Order: sequence, then C-alpha cells, then structure tokens
Amino acid sequence: MNQVTTIDTNNFAAMAQAMGMNAEASKPSSKASTLARLRIHHTPIMGQQEVKGKMKNVEVIGGGAYKLEIPDGPTYYAEGATIRPFLQRFMYKKFIKGNDHTPNRFLKTVMANDLNSDMKDNEGGFNCGKPAGFIKDWAALPDTMKELIKSIKRVRALFGVVELVNATDENGNAVDVEATPFIWEIDNRDAFKTMGDQFNKLSKMQRLPPQHNMSCKTKEVPLPNGSSFYVPEIELDLGTTIDMDNSTQEVFANFMAWIENYNTYILNAWNDNMHKNEDVDTNTVEEFVDINEEDFV
Repeated sequence: MNQVTTIDTNNFAAMAQAMGMNAEASKPSSKASTLARLRIHHTPIMGQQEVKGKMKNVEVIGGGAYKLEIPDGPTYYAEGATIRPFLQRFMYKKFIKGNDHTPNRFLKTVMANDLNSDMKDNEGGFNCGKPAGFIKDWAALPDTMKELIKSIKRVRALFGVVELVNATDENGNAVDVEATPFIWEIDNRDAFKTMGDQFNKLSKMQRLPPQHNMSCKTKEVPLPNGSSFYVPEIELDLGTTIDMDNSTQEVFANFMAWIENYNTYILNAWNDNMHKNEDVDTNTVEEFVDINEEDFV
C-alpha cells in the first residue's frame, strides 16, 4: 500500500482516508430530518378576533396558502412564495390507515432520478405494491388491483430554497422568515405536471434549476361537492440568472447528503422487512413521515 505524503485536493477519497475522515463519515446517519417541508394548505384556518367589542370566529389563514413547517419549530403561512429550485427526485408513497394497535403511516420508496425502474420501499417490497410495467388494459384489472394502484401516489420531490411572501404565523400575525431550504413532496397530478413543465423549460434552454427563481401562487379548483382544493401557479423567471457561489454549492451538497441519508434509511428498512412483510415495523421511516389531512386532498 502506497503511503500518502503530500496533500492532493483533487483526490478527495484518498486524502479523506489518509486524514481519518472515513471513520466519521461511516457513522450511522441521524434519524432526525432537519429539512423544512413545504406544501399547499387547502383549508382555511379559523381564529378569534375582536369585532365591535365581541370575539368572533374569522378566517386568519386563507385556503391555498403556502405552508412551511420547520422541524421542531414553528409553522409559517404565506399567500405566495419565491422558490429557488435546486433539484428533484421521484418516488412512490402510499397512506396506510392505522387501527387500535398501529398508527397511521406512509409506505415510501427510495428517491430516484425517474420512475422507470422498480424502487425498494420501507416495508420490504417494491413501488409500494404498484405493479411494474405498463398496464395495457385498465378495465380488465380486478377492482382490488385498481384500488391498490389508485392508492399509490407518484411523487415529485422538489428540493430548493424558499422565501415566503407576506408570511404569517398560524394566528395570522405578520412574521419575518429567512430564506429556508425545503423539500416539497408534490403528489397531486396537476401540480406534478405544473412543476414538471418548469423543469422541461429549463432543460430545453440548457439552464440549471438553481440559476433561476420561480414565483409561486395558488389557484383554486372547485369540486362537485362544493369544496375545493388548490394547485400551484408558477412563473419561471428566465430574465435573471443567479450566480453559483460558494453558498449555493454548500446548499446543493446538503441536499445530496439528505437524499443519500433518506435512501440509506429506506434501504435498511427494506433489508429488515423483506422477509417479514406481514410483520411491519411501523417506525421504520418515522422521521420522513408527515401525515396530515392535506395529504389526502
């Protein structure tokens, strides 16, 4: 074995081993997710305000607000957001309703660059149970298989930095929120396509996602039952190009490390559960599970 006697910054792997960094890197990843989560909040939040000397219930957060959840911290809302996208990944997820003995949970796969291959999930299977390959005749499928497929959502996981527009707390009070790295798991079909269109524009122009901002609002979509949900409206700012400075490189590296940590955790869960699918550990991806009624809109 050759002894390293000079520092070579162009060969990180060899230098990291020589400098004893591998031992630190090989330590188990933390279970806690330190990445904020962005989503669209579909229902108004009611609160009490004094009106002519009387306390009345009023809408303090309107439906369709962007919601930013800080791990172990506050939750913020905003009527709009400016997003600097960095990268995207794809995955499947499936909600599993709990019972008296087990809590509600999500079944999730690893994150990949596309959905064109089978992806391991945290309960020892693939694609959260979705059959592989193209379904030629949907009508010929048994009803149980149709329901299974419908329950499995494809997800576009967007990683970026967000600045909230006119941010408030849950009581509607104005707050200052600094630019925040986030993950947004986009599983609504229309929202999935809308965000994909922006990445297609960037690709055609041979531009990288973090070189441009996106201005984001929401649009209400009425439902036949009288309720409604919201989808993003996005305007890609191609007129301004953002420099790839050192802070940008650091944010990108942090996102890549987060994805690697997440995938490692899911793969470890797959290894643990592949032979015992009937005895599922409901805590395998607790830190990556964020169950909320909005996920089912």
